[in-house]
Amino acid sequence: MPITKATQTDVPELSRLINSAYRGESSKKGWTTEAHLLDGLRIDESTLNGYFEDPNIIILKNTDETGQITGSVYLEVRGPKLYVGMFSVSPLLQGKGLGRELLAAAATYAKQLGCHTLTMTVISIRHELISWYERRGFKATGETQPFHVHEKFGAAKQPIQLIVLEKGV
Repeated sequence: MPITKATQTDVPELSRLINSAYRGESSKKGWTTEAHLLDGLRIDESTLNGYFEDPNIIILKNTDETGQITGSVYLEVRGPKLYVGMFSVSPLLQGKGLGRELLAAAATYAKQLGCHTLTMTVISIRHELISWYERRGFKATGETQPFHVHEKFGAAKQPIQLIVLEKGV
């Protein structure tokens, strides 16, 4: 189905989708869950609403034939690079190619903006997720970043570090 820009009216549905892909019991139906690493929410509606006020941020969404949002990706222009984050696919639809389609749409958007690199951070111990991105052309830069958890988004169950992955477009 089509991948289009999300709008602020999509915030409640985006929040449900993103949280279902990363946290809680529903996330355990897919392979991208972080529930074993972090408690709490991944995102809230207030934070999502703020993203729509920033001209450097866009959220792309995939909708099914009924208009339900089944996947999304956060994109932020950071100089000559386009940051890819909060990459979410409904746990019940993971493994069916939707993630690849969202990444392709992110690359297309990067080219339209004159960005030549997609960049992202991934939890360093998420080896299966890192491998998935590597199969799609991303490479580790060697850079690491600390993982900052805000109180409203729960607490880490163990020390967490992020690695930076990049891919030219």
